[in-house]
Amino acid sequence: MLEALRGLGYTTASALADVIDNGISAGASNIHVRFDWAGERSKISILDDGRGMSDSELESAMTLGARNPLEERSATDLGRFGMGLKTASFSQCRRLTVVSKMLNEQASCLRWDLDAIAAAPDLGWLMFEGPANGSEASIASMSSVTSGTLVLWECLDRIVTPGYSLDHFADLIDDVEMRLSMVFHRLIEGPNPSLQLFINDQKLSPWDPFMIGHPAKPWHSPVAKILAIEVQCHVLPHKDRLTEEQFRKAGGPEGWTSQQGFYVYRNRRLLLAGGWLGLGQGRAWNREESHRLARIRLDIPNTADADWKIDVKKSTARPPVTVRAWLTKLAEDTRGRARRVFAFRGASVPVSAGPPLEQAWRVERLKDGVRYRIDNGHPAVAAVIEAVGARADLVRAMLRVVEETVPVQRIWLDTAENKETPRTDFEGEPNAAVIEVASVFFNDLRNRKGLSVEEARKSMLRTVPFQKYPALVAKLGGSE
Repeated sequence: MLEALRGLGYTTASALADVIDNGISAGASNIHVRFDWAGERSKISILDDGRGMSDSELESAMTLGARNPLEERSATDLGRFGMGLKTASFSQCRRLTVVSKMLNEQASCLRWDLDAIAAAPDLGWLMFEGPANGSEASIASMSSVTSGTLVLWECLDRIVTPGYSLDHFADLIDDVEMRLSMVFHRLIEGPNPSLQLFINDQKLSPWDPFMIGHPAKPWHSPVAKILAIEVQCHVLPHKDRLTEEQFRKAGGPEGWTSQQGFYVYRNRRLLLAGGWLGLGQGRAWNREESHRLARIRLDIPNTADADWKIDVKKSTARPPVTVRAWLTKLAEDTRGRARRVFAFRGASVPVSAGPPLEQAWRVERLKDGVRYRIDNGHPAVAAVIEAVGARADLVRAMLRVVEETVPVQRIWLDTAENKETPRTDFEGEPNAAVIEVASVFFNDLRNRKGLSVEEARKSMLRTVPFQKYPALVAKLGGSE
């Protein structure tokens, strides 16, 4: 049974998060995670300064299934199954030692050793007292604490495999740091955090998936509530509004596309980072580039674990039927907003209020699909058709060829591969290039239509793409 429990699918980071949960539930203010490299004798320890456990409490904590998941728990309790400490630890190591100390009491120490059990199966479930020979130094730090618990992982056979080196161990530490800073970000952020988390004595900084307070952030919703569930929707800034470092950091451990969707929290501890919870209209939504700026914070109480189908690893969640329609509506709105920000590269999105913008392209929605057509009413197009007079049919034929040869598949592939929308609307072009083109159409409005300077400028500001350059348009006709 113990060997079978090792295959539940924990990563090192998720296993450590489960152990850290126990320290938080015990009221710890400081938790230290330590990685010690020594080849096959490498060790990982987790030390908290919580209230600790008595002899009987430690024995219960080290016993599989000693706690009924249906029992009522404290509102701040992050556990449920009474399995996390053991299953998380066994997923990474073959020897688990736990030392715990309550205020004004002696420390207690119990140990599981899977190799010892395998060597003497007829002796049953052997749980030992005290550390293994040679491991005394690894639990020596407990002598200096007033109260707390130390969890020691040894014989890291699921981590230190053949060919595993110090460089691999260092990469593992980096990955753990990144993921724990995400899982516990709401507990370790702010000027007076409820928890301080350390890895090899380095204080962990929080990773905020919602970029709260960033000046380029286009939108977030008020907090909505239903059935003790809180939801807040966020659309993050486009890449063009971020520095390279901000963009890299905001992508999170899995990258922008994978990190989109719902962030499910219980007692401010992150359970699920990204994904659409199986929601969607007709079929479940996938993670798509066009919606990568959408992130939704969702808080559930720990009394809702069964309803949300929270698993032992705290890594999956499924919303109950009673809130699926509500969540789908919120997510659909957020996805739509995020898609518009992505499509317009973070620029102002055209709105319906006021005079409509003159668009160069229009969309024809047909039964068998969508077609994109050049709008002959766009001032730039209309000016050319009128100017050529009797040869207007040649211009219209040329425009039709352009319409029928738009490289839609190439654009789609380039967007998917580059994870970015193509640059349009003179994006990245020098001002001189914009003025050169704008001046041609400005002069046409003045000469062909007889508009005044002010009228021509207003017309330009209602025309795509010149509406994005009001300062440049204001200079047109300035010498007249």
